[in-house]
Amino acid sequence: MWDLLIINPITNALLWLYDVLGNNFILSLTVFTIFTRILMLPLNLRQQRSMVKTQEMQPQIKVIQQKYKDNPQKMQEEFQKIGYNPAESLSGCLPMLATMPILFGLFQVLRLVLGSTPQTLFELTQRVYPGIDLTNLLPIKSNFLWLNLGQPDPLYILPVLVFVTMFVQTKFTSPSAPKKKNDDKNNKKGGKEQQDDPSAAMTQSMQYTMPIMFGFFSLSFQSGLSIYFVLSNLIGIAQGLYTRRIMEAEKAAMAQEKELKAMGINGGGKIVEAEIPKNESLPSTKEKKATQGSGKSNRTQSKRKRRSAKR
Repeated sequence: MWDLLIINPITNALLWLYDVLGNNFILSLTVFTIFTRILMLPLNLRQQRSMVKTQEMQPQIKVIQQKYKDNPQKMQEEFQKIGYNPAESLSGCLPMLATMPILFGLFQVLRLVLGSTPQTLFELTQRVYPGIDLTNLLPIKSNFLWLNLGQPDPLYILPVLVFVTMFVQTKFTSPSAPKKKNDDKNNKKGGKEQQDDPSAAMTQSMQYTMPIMFGFFSLSFQSGLSIYFVLSNLIGIAQGLYTRRIMEAEKAAMAQEKELKAMGINGGGKIVEAEIPKNESLPSTKEKKATQGSGKSNRTQSKRKRRSAKR
C-alpha cells in the first residue's frame, strides 16, 4: 500500500514534470512543492484559524477552568457554551502529520530517481507508469549550482536555510500573544498563565524544537529534499502573512459592526428605529398639543405663586 499510494505516484509525478518542463529537475521539484502546499491548504487554514480562535478565548477558558476545576463535567458543558473544544488544541500537529508521508516518500523517491546504480535504475523501471518513456529522460540531471541533488549539501547552507525558514514560518502561522501592561504584577500573572495554558506551551515549544530537529535532519538529507523543505517553508510564510491579514480584516469588520449596532445603526448604514410595544400606540397630535398646553399652564401658575410670595 505504501508503494502504491505514496512512492509510485510521487515518482511518476516528478518524472512527468521533468519531461514537460524541459528536463529541469529544480523546476519540477518547485512545481511539485507548490502542488503539495495547495493540497494541504484547507488543513493549514483550518489549523491557523483554530489556533487564533483558541487564543482569543483564553481569558474565558481560564475563568471556567478555575471555577469548575473540581467538576470536569460542568467544565466541559461550559466549554461547549463558548464554542471551545479542548481536542482542537492538538490540531496544530495535523498539518505536519499529514505531510509526513510526502516527506518520507520523497526521501525514497529522490534516491530512486537521482540514483545511478544499476539496482536503482532497475527498481525505477518497475515503478514507472506506461505513459512515461524513460529512454528520453535518463539520466536525470542532478546538478544545481554547487549541489548534487542526490547528496547532502557539502557546505551546510541548506540545513541553515531549513532551520531559518521553518522558524519564521512557525512565527507567522502561530497566533500573536495578547498585549499586556508592563507592570510587575501583570508580568508575573502572564508568565503563570502561559505555563498553565497547554496550547500556548505546545505552540512555543514547536517554534523551536521543530526547526532545530529538521535542520539537524537536513545534514544527512539529499539536497533535493532540503530544497523541498525550503520552498515549502517559503510558501508557508507567504500563506501565513496572507491568512493573518484576512483574519485581521475580518476582526476589524466585526468590531466595526458591533460599534455601529451599539450606536443604533445597522450594517447597511440605516438608523435602527426604537421598538414600540404592541399594546402601546404613538401619541396623536391632539394629545401632544394637550400635553404642551398643560405644561405651559403649569409654568404660568408657578410664576404667579412666586410673585405673590414676594409681595
